[in-house]
Amino acid sequence: MTAYLVTLRTKILDVRLLRYVLASVGALAADMGTFLLLLQAGVFAAGASGIGYSVGIVVHWLLSSRTVFTDSVARNGHARTKQKALFVISALIGLAITIAIVGIAEASGADPRLAKIAAIVVSFVTTWLLRSRFVFRASR
Repeated sequence: MTAYLVTLRTKILDVRLLRYVLASVGALAADMGTFLLLLQAGVFAAGASGIGYSVGIVVHWLLSSRTVFTDSVARNGHARTKQKALFVISALIGLAITIAIVGIAEASGADPRLAKIAAIVVSFVTTWLLRSRFVFRASR
C-alpha cells in the first residue's frame, strides 16, 4: 500500500510539474513579449527585464492558482492572503535573480537577450522549488 501511495504521489507531482512548465511558458510569453517591446522602445535592459518579469508574475499567479496547484490553493480569508503574499515573495526572489543576471550581463557588454534566457532558467528552478514546497503546500 505504501509503495502504491509513493508511486501515485510521484505521478501526481510529474503532472503538476508539467502543468507548472506549461503555466511558466504562458507567463514567459507575457514576460518576454513585454521585455522585447520595451527594449525596442529604448528602455534599458535591466528595467525592461524587471517590468516584463512583473507582467509575467501576474500571468503566472493566474495560471498557477487555476491550473497547477488547484488542490492546494487557499480558498479565502487570511490563508488566501498569506498564500498570495508568499507567491509574491517567491516572484520577487525570481525578479531579483532576473534583474541581477541581466544587469550584470549588460554591464559587462553581453547580449541582454542571452542573459535573459539564462535568468529564465535560474528563476524557473528557484520559483518552482519555493512554490511547490512553501507557497502551495497541500497541507494548507
